[in-house]
Amino acid sequence: MIFYYKNYSVDFSKPIDISIPLSNTEENPIAWYIEKPVIEPVKFGDWVGKVAEGSSTNFNNIFFNPHGHGTHTECLGHITRDFYSINQCLNQFVFEAQLITISPEKINDDFVITKEQILKNISQNPKEALIIRTLPNEESKKHLNYSNTNPPYVSEEAANLIREIGIKHLLIDLPSVDKEKDEGKLLAHKAFWNVKNINQVNSDARFDCTITEMIFVPNTVQDGFYVLNLQIASFENDASPSKPILYKMQKNG
Repeated sequence: MIFYYKNYSVDFSKPIDISIPLSNTEENPIAWYIEKPVIEPVKFGDWVGKVAEGSSTNFNNIFFNPHGHGTHTECLGHITRDFYSINQCLNQFVFEAQLITISPEKINDDFVITKEQILKNISQNPKEALIIRTLPNEESKKHLNYSNTNPPYVSEEAANLIREIGIKHLLIDLPSVDKEKDEGKLLAHKAFWNVKNINQVNSDARFDCTITEMIFVPNTVQDGFYVLNLQIASFENDASPSKPILYKMQKNG
């Protein structure tokens, strides 16, 4: 199905899934010092919820952490004392998006996405969503254990810029927009959501904005403009596993 939007056409029969599937294997990516997810059948005495073991259905329990086990979307409730739910904060799901590719800059012992790199790559007419693919972009990203590896992150200045130019949804292929061990400062999270006090959230904080982490954008997907369908599960939690889907926007004429 072809959809026409402004001067663009979008082919919804060609989705680009940039999520990482969750599994209970060693292939599942991990962050934040936890173990892999658990997916196992329910057991009641001798009864096992598995067709291969005599049940009429497969009936699994799943134990996972959205922040540490794969692609997830979070709201500002991730860093506030008061509870805010991604299921309540995110109530629109289709956005114009720009995909950019950045090689984080080495600063001391860290690799950092800087304000200058965002300025160099972002469109002069920023979209609602920004998707950042980092280099090197290897298939191993889908299976890494990020714990204690000091992955690249977004500088506070870059996060401020992203907020100031009106980006409401930030997607990135890293386990966090912040430094792994930053003494709990969470500078990029706070800058993006404009949270000035985690104990009493300011009225101009960005309640309807989201951060999606641990995506994977294949190298075959070109930088440019897309329609983003940001799908979440209906969890009343600060974060949910998510399935962001891209559709290429083709200029007409």
